[in-house]
Amino acid sequence: MRALIGAALLCAAGSSFAQVLVARQGDDSVRLTGAECKSQQVLDRLDPSVAPHYRAASAVFQGQSYVACWRLVGNAAHLVYEDGDQGIIPATHLKPDTSI
Repeated sequence: MRALIGAALLCAAGSSFAQVLVARQGDDSVRLTGAECKSQQVLDRLDPSVAPHYRAASAVFQGQSYVACWRLVGNAAHLVYEDGDQGIIPATHLKPDTSI
């Protein structure tokens, strides 16, 4: 199962047309895409040597939407939000988005 989710993460990171992955907890959710991170606020917070590895993400927490970028780190997705907050989502919590 971990290999399958890891492969899905790699696919999402490799192409903007790849499958979107989602982690949900109640009404809160995080969506990871394979599209290039274009949020200048996030990119300004990243080391320039790793910035090209980050992909676009979005999140909804307590009804409020946030922009983020993510990259694969081991068996988890590392997220950086525009306000500087960061988070880690284990690969086992990510599922293919079936709402599209």
